[in-house]
Amino acid sequence: MTTVTTQNPVRTDLDTIRGDVDHRSAGSRLWAVAGIGAAVTGAATIVTSTAAGFVYEDRFDHGSVTGMADALGDKTAVLFAFHSITALSAALMLVFAAGLSRRLRSTTGESLAPLVALVALAGNAVVSVLGSGLDTEFMMPAGQGATIDDGSAAWYGHWIGTIPWLWTLAGVAGLAVFAAGRSGAVPRWLGIVGLVLGGLTVLVGVSPLEYLSGATGVLWLLVTAVGFTVGDRSFRQASFAGR
Repeated sequence: MTTVTTQNPVRTDLDTIRGDVDHRSAGSRLWAVAGIGAAVTGAATIVTSTAAGFVYEDRFDHGSVTGMADALGDKTAVLFAFHSITALSAALMLVFAAGLSRRLRSTTGESLAPLVALVALAGNAVVSVLGSGLDTEFMMPAGQGATIDDGSAAWYGHWIGTIPWLWTLAGVAGLAVFAAGRSGAVPRWLGIVGLVLGGLTVLVGVSPLEYLSGATGVLWLLVTAVGFTVGDRSFRQASFAGR
C-alpha cells in the first residue's frame, strides 16, 4: 500500500522566506518602528533646513554676503529645531540599522548584505550628525546678539543647506535589501523598493544632483521601515513556528 502525503499551506498569498531562519530574531519590531521615526525626523530635517535657508534668500543672489549674520540671527528658533531633529534622526537610524542587519543576517547566511546595510546606514547617521555639528557655534551666539562675521555666517548657511541632505549611503542600504530580496531572504516587494528608491538615491548621490538623495533616501527608509513593521509576515510566522 502506498501512502501519499500532501501539504496545504494555510495561506498562499504571502511571500515565502527561503533559507534557514534564525528563530531568535523574530522578537520585538521596535527597531523597525525606530526606522519610521528616523524617516519622519529625516524629512523634518529637510523641512527645517529649508526653512532656515537664509543664505538662499533673494537678496543674496548676486554673491553679496553683507547682512548674512543678521539673517542668521532671524532663524535661531528654526535652527534649534533643526539641530535636535537631525540628531534624533541619526540616533534612531542607528537602531534601525542594527535591527535591519540582524533581520537580514537571520535569513541570508554568509551574504554581505547585512553588513553592507549596517555600515551604510551608520555612515548616513554620521553624516547627519556632522550636518548639525556646527549649530551651537553659530545659532547660540546669533541668538544672543553676538557679532558674527558675514562670511562665516554664509559658510555655515551653505553647510546646513547641503550636508544634512546627503543620504547617498541610505541608498546603498536599499541596494543591500534588494540583494537579500533576490535570494528570497526578504519579501520580494521590499527588494524592489530597495532597487528602485535605493538605486535612485545612489544614482543622484554620485551625480552633481547629490542633494536630491535626501528626498529619495528618506522615502526609501520610510517605506522599508513600514514594510518591516507591519509586513514581513512569512518571516515572523516561520520564526514563531520554529520556537
